[in-house]
Amino acid sequence: MKVLNLRFYNDPETGLPHIYNHNVTEDEVEEILLHPGEDRTGSEGSRVAVGKTNSGRYLRVIYVPGLIPQSAFVITAYNLTGKPLTVYKRRLRKKGKK
Repeated sequence: MKVLNLRFYNDPETGLPHIYNHNVTEDEVEEILLHPGEDRTGSEGSRVAVGKTNSGRYLRVIYVPGLIPQSAFVITAYNLTGKPLTVYKRRLRKKGKK
């Protein structure tokens, strides 16, 4: 398995990675970034990766690609649920990825 060089935005109140506020681990973020179902342009230079973890969770990861290959600054990551999850799965079916 490839390993990415990831840095995480830290919550100013806790000093811990912001992803922890959404019960997401660094390993889950890395899984999505290594094998995204989708990876598209976000806002202000960011990217949005969406995918399914090995444990079956669907996550959206907001990140900024690093200047060196295989690196990224992760802003946040959270569960994809409800209508956004339904729409994502529909797009996957249309692409034949599911």
